[in-house]
Amino acid sequence: MIRVRFAPSPTGYLHVGGARTALYNYLTAQKLKGTFVLRIEDTDLERSTEESLRMQMDDLKWLGLTWDEGPEYETLKDVGEYGPYRQSQRLEIYQKHIQQLLEGNQAYYCFHTDEEVKEKTNPKLGHFISEYRDLPLVEAKKRIESGESAVVRFRNDKEKDYKMNDLVRDEVTFPSHMVGDFVIFRSNGMPVYNFCCVVDDHLMKISHVFRAEEHLSNSLRQLMIYEAFGWEPPQFGHLSLILGEDKQKLSKRHGATSCNEFMKEGYLPEAINNFIALCGWSSPSGKEVLQPSELLEEFSLDRFATSGAVFDQTKLKWMNAMHLRALSDEELWQRVQEYMKISGEEFQLEKGEVAVAAMKPAAETLKEMVEKLRPLSAQFSIHENAKEVLTWESSSKVIRMWQELLSEKEGFISEEEFTSYQDRIKNECEVKGKFLFMPLRVSVIGQPHGVDLQKVVPLIGRQELAQRAGQCLSAAT
Repeated sequence: MIRVRFAPSPTGYLHVGGARTALYNYLTAQKLKGTFVLRIEDTDLERSTEESLRMQMDDLKWLGLTWDEGPEYETLKDVGEYGPYRQSQRLEIYQKHIQQLLEGNQAYYCFHTDEEVKEKTNPKLGHFISEYRDLPLVEAKKRIESGESAVVRFRNDKEKDYKMNDLVRDEVTFPSHMVGDFVIFRSNGMPVYNFCCVVDDHLMKISHVFRAEEHLSNSLRQLMIYEAFGWEPPQFGHLSLILGEDKQKLSKRHGATSCNEFMKEGYLPEAINNFIALCGWSSPSGKEVLQPSELLEEFSLDRFATSGAVFDQTKLKWMNAMHLRALSDEELWQRVQEYMKISGEEFQLEKGEVAVAAMKPAAETLKEMVEKLRPLSAQFSIHENAKEVLTWESSSKVIRMWQELLSEKEGFISEEEFTSYQDRIKNECEVKGKFLFMPLRVSVIGQPHGVDLQKVVPLIGRQELAQRAGQCLSAAT
């Protein structure tokens, strides 16, 4: 039975690294007909918030990474038989299992202060030897009951190597002397990550764990805890890091790194999934642009990379453009309208599907698409870079004749009519090149550079075009 999980800490928006981990787990569940579990690791009470949990669930939903078990999206009520799925609600479960280790002499209470621990830690190995290692449990509990503060440490008595067949890195060996007696329960009554993780993965029957390379160092402690309980560990796969262009771990200093930021910039979720899937995994077909169905069809567990992948935002933008242009005009117009709601844009287009079809070749994101569609609405304005064009002596003559031609009929202009008008203006005003095209473009979209006028002009009514021409003439005087 294949069961995978994504276990984020709700401390902010979903980072693209976390999104990639979620994606690989989701694809594994989909490909192998398994179950995808969302578990919330919120034992860091100071940093974890309900708002962040909502934000991350929104990001997962936007990416289309729906979970089979976990907090339900709308109500946060648990869905599934292995809950609760929030660690902050599982404290009784952890307490029960910590007592099992204490009573089995596999863990002990340690009353040293942080300062004492620092003083007594072996500087070479980084190990700490506690004076309370052999304190009888009965005496330790009496001290706890009297109000003393203590952590619980795992007792590392092993002198052997722990081996793990990693799904990404093949066999990995951890000598037991790499760690000393490590903390598994804090003095405030909260369990640490390594302990929670083992208990939860076992009780939730997780079969495969895909997580970032930085968690590889946690594996030894977790394997020791699995062994202490007599449990079989899941199969682990430690994913290579996502790097910035400076080859350092991707962070905010490299620019946008959260899914929410990319959503606001107008990226498509299928493009994000496509791009991050290839940051640590390779397609057997060698294709770079993969639609969701193709990504699922080609995904397998034997093509993960061990070296870090550079997060190339230029390539991401190119890939987004490929996905955007692959959408039907109807679907693209729908996506544009949804994006306008998110970004707070408000304008109407009479020919939305025709307009996005015309703009497809010139836009790489939904944000760029909206910027190019805006001039087609009634929201016309003259850009700063157009003002020089309006100072040219011939510009007023060109725009005035354009305005006159527009008044000959009503309705919309066809591409053929526009070509005919353009030729008449060229001949009668004796202009060509930029002295023809730039004034016309300014009078249509408010700026001298941009889209093909032959495609744009038929999308705007004659009356609106004439009013724009009038605004330009007023600005030129």
